[in-house]
Amino acid sequence: MIWNEEPVFTMFSSAHIVAVIGLVLLIVLLFVFRNKATIEVGKMKAFERFFAVTLLGMDLLYYVWLYQTDRWNWSHSLPLELCSISLIAAIVLLWTGNKHLYEFVFYAGIGGAIQAIATPVLDMGYPHFRFFHFFYTHVGIIITALYFTWYKGHRPTFKGIVKTMIVLNVLLPIVFVMNLVVDGNYMFLQRKPVNGSLLDYLGPYPWYIITLELVSFLVFLILWLIFRKKTEDSL
Repeated sequence: MIWNEEPVFTMFSSAHIVAVIGLVLLIVLLFVFRNKATIEVGKMKAFERFFAVTLLGMDLLYYVWLYQTDRWNWSHSLPLELCSISLIAAIVLLWTGNKHLYEFVFYAGIGGAIQAIATPVLDMGYPHFRFFHFFYTHVGIIITALYFTWYKGHRPTFKGIVKTMIVLNVLLPIVFVMNLVVDGNYMFLQRKPVNGSLLDYLGPYPWYIITLELVSFLVFLILWLIFRKKTEDSL
């Protein structure tokens, strides 16, 4: 495969904008039909598992592609990015319905995936497989979280914010050490993306990591205020 002949991704290109519009339309459709869907429990479970399989299959194909094109490398091919971890959690949530995973997928998944879709760290553009993999898996994380919220009756809680922040802060030193071992930049803990991202507005290294913690908490708080139960017991 000749790498320099592959389509290059351009941020805010027509393909990028179409992908964002597609996500918005999916969210609108999910919201509009949230109280109108009458799906049998068995069929709902079959849909959840089918969606989980498609997400897993797409991600496995990505790793096969990395290997076949000699792109796989310890420094950047391990599932240690926040969205990679959120994707695994979303797949397990869809397959098992484990309620303990819901709020992590909701907060970390939506927060991370929206940022990733807005400013993708992506080399290949449309119609490359990597383009479809990136947007399908990131959109899948968001759709999974909203599906469990609007169709399964789950609701995020303030305690869920605290638990998610704790999980993230447990993961950070582990990923940081892995970065040192494999000379990686997972979760952008060593440096910012070279092609630009929202991190550019959060200060220089390493201070943007602390700022990102504050921004993450604020984003989670906004998500909670929007989607929480309108009762005091949501705390």
